[in-house]
Amino acid sequence: MMFEGINWLAVLVAAVSAFLLGGLWYGPLFKDAWCRENGIDPGAPPKGHPDKVFGTAFVAALVAAAAFAIILRPEPPLFIALHAGFLTGLAYVAMSFGINYAFAGRSFRLWLIDGGYHTLQFTLYGLILGMWH
Repeated sequence: MMFEGINWLAVLVAAVSAFLLGGLWYGPLFKDAWCRENGIDPGAPPKGHPDKVFGTAFVAALVAAAAFAIILRPEPPLFIALHAGFLTGLAYVAMSFGINYAFAGRSFRLWLIDGGYHTLQFTLYGLILGMWH
């Protein structure tokens, strides 16, 4: 069975880690640069209701963490999980963003910010899922 042996508590913690990383990444670390590259005033109020925005982000992180745990299978070796997380974030997610950003005319700097976040997000997933058996 696909879900057999999945550590759901580790999946939940992985999703929370992505949420916390996003708060740092798109907050104090890169908020101004990200806003500038998107043409957004960093001081302007958010465009959506915060509950909907953060709720959607958390559900997406949870789905991504669960899918990644299923791909890794139960109790993956740490080395494999870390490398799989790094490669998933960089080669699949960041490069897919790169394709979209190239056609949309978005900046290389914006791609570095967003691609960097997702590379770290999946690397964290690998760390958590690889250590928590």
